[in-house]
Amino acid sequence: MTYIVFVSIVLLITILGVYMVIENNRQKARDAEKKIFNERVKDITSLYKRKIAEYVDCKLIRPKHAPKFNAIVGNFFVVQAHNEENLARLERVSEHLLSQVGSELNKCRSNDTVDLLTEQLFLFAAELPSAGIAYNKSFYTEILPALISRIQTPDSYEALQPEPEPEESAEPENLPNDSNEQASPPSRQAADAIN
Repeated sequence: MTYIVFVSIVLLITILGVYMVIENNRQKARDAEKKIFNERVKDITSLYKRKIAEYVDCKLIRPKHAPKFNAIVGNFFVVQAHNEENLARLERVSEHLLSQVGSELNKCRSNDTVDLLTEQLFLFAAELPSAGIAYNKSFYTEILPALISRIQTPDSYEALQPEPEPEESAEPENLPNDSNEQASPPSRQAADAIN
């Protein structure tokens, strides 16, 4: 009988030891996943903030608007879960915004219309929410993509120039300009002055 009790106690201690080792390994794996996740978030946000700082340095974004642009990535996880799906969404959103601004900047530099892009980014910053709680899933899936799509400038400088309005003339356009024909009749005011 004492032999069975002794074996049972040794077996329980062994099972407890194995459980502790397994649980310790699981905790290490969770910590490693969390660390990798946080490093990816840090990489995404640091790249994004570095590009925004470059745009501020080249006077494309006003310095007072840089915090609003940075709030896009800074407030991403305020009301959203820390998971891979949301991390992928953060990466897509930040890349989409930076690529849109970059392509528009290249286009505006070739057209010499950088001031127009600066104005578009000013309007973009004005539309961003001021409260961190407003940076929720619907903001990132619906509102922000719509705002990013509005950061567009005309494709060419000619598109910015207003088309000249046709000059109104007293003569009809379909009259031929033959030198043999009579000159057009005098205007009504001239006729009234003669009478």
